[in-house]
Amino acid sequence: MNTQNKSWQDRKSSSIPNGIGIMCDFYTERALNAEIWDVEGRRYIDFAAGIAVANTGHCHPKIVAAITEQLGRFTHTAFQVSPYSSYVELAEKINQSTPGQHKKKTAFFTTGAEAVENAVKIARAATGRTGVIAFSGAFHGRTFMGMALTGKVAPYKLGFGPFPGDVYHAPFPNALHGVSTQDSLDAIAALFKADIDPKRVAAIIVEPVQGEGGFNVAPFDFLKGLRALCDQHGILLIADEVQTGFARTGKMFAMEHSGVVPDLMTMAKSLAGGMPLSGVCGRAEIMDAPVPGALGGTYAGNPLALAAALAVQDIIASEKLVERANVTGKKLRNALEALKATTPEIADIRGLGAMIAMEFKHPDSGKPNPEFASQVQKKALKNGLILLTCGVYGNVIRFLFPLTIPDSVLDEGLAILADAVRA
Repeated sequence: MNTQNKSWQDRKSSSIPNGIGIMCDFYTERALNAEIWDVEGRRYIDFAAGIAVANTGHCHPKIVAAITEQLGRFTHTAFQVSPYSSYVELAEKINQSTPGQHKKKTAFFTTGAEAVENAVKIARAATGRTGVIAFSGAFHGRTFMGMALTGKVAPYKLGFGPFPGDVYHAPFPNALHGVSTQDSLDAIAALFKADIDPKRVAAIIVEPVQGEGGFNVAPFDFLKGLRALCDQHGILLIADEVQTGFARTGKMFAMEHSGVVPDLMTMAKSLAGGMPLSGVCGRAEIMDAPVPGALGGTYAGNPLALAAALAVQDIIASEKLVERANVTGKKLRNALEALKATTPEIADIRGLGAMIAMEFKHPDSGKPNPEFASQVQKKALKNGLILLTCGVYGNVIRFLFPLTIPDSVLDEGLAILADAVRA
């Protein structure tokens, strides 16, 4: 039967390259808060939120109103040519809400990868050094520097090398897989002995909770160890909060859990509620290192996206989404723990706030079990629940429902999830 979804799939196959991987076999017609309807009218509960973009839900009325109002005034002038006040206003709010009491400055860009690229540029300009250290399992984007920093080959690096030089990787702590905080710090020390003089390292970049890598939470003593290491050697600490930011982890930013203050921070995804916007915030003297004209971009700090982002800031505060992340995250964790008690394939449940993941293993060998994760994902989708997998082995399901999700919809989604796991 040639349905509307099937028709669009056929047209997609003949017009869009294979390199753009697509999970769902349906085409979205509309979305509201934590629900999506396809072109044939079927409803889905969204536990993906556009890969952590819709923390404030789909089509939040305040965001729609803000974009609509800005649309009637102007859509683009290029901030570097004819500036506008919303850029300054949002920068002030970000400077105030990010960790640390020092003076900060913020620059806006378009994508998370672009924010990471510019954070590296700023770090190199500020230190006069070139080396960057990242971690196994990290994901920092699909640009060339982003791929170089990313600690996962398939599918992100396949066929695209060589990558920019002076990038080094150390293992990320992972208790489940036998890597301790000390192992990771010792590996960095080994890099300093064998591969790069610490005096040539501009920055260490770390996700406080790895996203694509499997929602691995950076131990707080590890982040404190990185801070001490950076202070010792004059290295800048970059926190990649592209996926963790804006209330997702039960704090405005995930670094707040550890009390560690980074020198630079990247952000994107839920910054603008679905509009393309990213940013780099950091110590003022570091952010001022690049010369005028060295930072920016034609669409960087687009006025429609800025209007949306200002609305997002208001929604997070007025609807208490930081607190909401902890409430919904606790409900999710309790549901997952109940499943774990009767499902030997569940190896681990981990995360912060409403950024939680469930990892699967083979019960006999204890090895990663990506097949089980894939089966759960497919069965849930068939029953109307959208889930995302992740992890270096693809054996992790991550949960990223909008923080505005109604309790009844969350409960419905958790029931579908339980059926998929038990099946």
